[in-house]
Amino acid sequence: MTPSTLDAWRRLPPWVQDPLSIAIATARGERVPPPPRLRDARVRLMIAPANYAGQGFRWARAVEANPDVAAMNMVYDSINPFGYPADYPVPGRIAGHSHRWQRNQLEALRTGFTHMLIEAEMKPLGSMLGGDVLAQARAIRDGGVRIGMICHGSDARLPSRHAAADEWSPFHNDDWVPVAQLEAVVQGNLDVLAELAAPTFVSTPGLLLDVPTAHLLPVVIDPEAWATTAPVLERDRPRVVHVPSNPLVKGTAEITPVLERLHADGVIEYVSVSGVGHAEMPAIFAGADIVVDQFRLGDYGVAACEAMAAGRLVVSHVSEQAREAVCAETGQDLPIAQATIASLETALRGILEDRMSWRAYAARGPAFVRAVHDGAASRRVLEQRFLFSD
Repeated sequence: MTPSTLDAWRRLPPWVQDPLSIAIATARGERVPPPPRLRDARVRLMIAPANYAGQGFRWARAVEANPDVAAMNMVYDSINPFGYPADYPVPGRIAGHSHRWQRNQLEALRTGFTHMLIEAEMKPLGSMLGGDVLAQARAIRDGGVRIGMICHGSDARLPSRHAAADEWSPFHNDDWVPVAQLEAVVQGNLDVLAELAAPTFVSTPGLLLDVPTAHLLPVVIDPEAWATTAPVLERDRPRVVHVPSNPLVKGTAEITPVLERLHADGVIEYVSVSGVGHAEMPAIFAGADIVVDQFRLGDYGVAACEAMAAGRLVVSHVSEQAREAVCAETGQDLPIAQATIASLETALRGILEDRMSWRAYAARGPAFVRAVHDGAASRRVLEQRFLFSD
């Protein structure tokens, strides 16, 4: 919709919006899906409704390694544009405007599930109960379902705190997002977490600063999909890859001149990767020596894990707090080479002057990912902190 059309739409009362939306959904072949169902098990878990980077689906598969657990994830297809796998996709219009789906979903959760993890403080029942996630969580919990919360990133990362702690924060200005608006949204999400007082998890270690009562729930990837025997740092001009999937957060504009200058000087071969499907990325990483990840958030996520699983040397800005949290929670040291926007050139030149040491450092990546990010560690966290705890 154009801004003017969207504004006009929002002014319509629900009794007009709902039937119109269902009519549009029906015309486009969208249907109310049947209620979700799981096999009988001691624990029956629903994870919903964000599935960012396919993590809801992967966490569900991870916990199902325990035969006493059945799990599935739900996502609104309108927030799954990259088509990550999901057990129970629901059309966004249906979730937002079908009272039948909303009633059926609440009843299915209350009668068919023992546990639910709500992702990113998003409403799991569409617009039911005024779209109030706190009210929805309580309604599900009142039916006997144990509720937990998962924070993914921007939903819980308070801009004012982050900007005060990190000179490279993207929240020093409005270039990425309107900071004041995001501050209000995130503070509202943190208020929901405090009010609900449910077991809470964060997917990256940096978020523990914003949600100190939470537990780290590592993101999950398939290490074997990224494994390669391709050598590292053996070319005269090492290939340095950067994937500007979110340029303002990754600091792409600031690091690109450095990488292009080193490329022009014959020091490195710089490759910027965009417009490439996820299925093509294992081959791209296998062809790299160094993967330059992100320089604004001080944290790490799925992309860095994929590059480490490929045995590539990952260079990124990861705060000491995040590194210490990983070690404290997992017993593993994070093998990501530290650099900031200001120190990137020095870091890269230092790597090339001591290739043997950094080759050994990169070789720690696959074992780290298998230990922390193949799903087993995440399963143990959920078993101990949520699924089988009081």
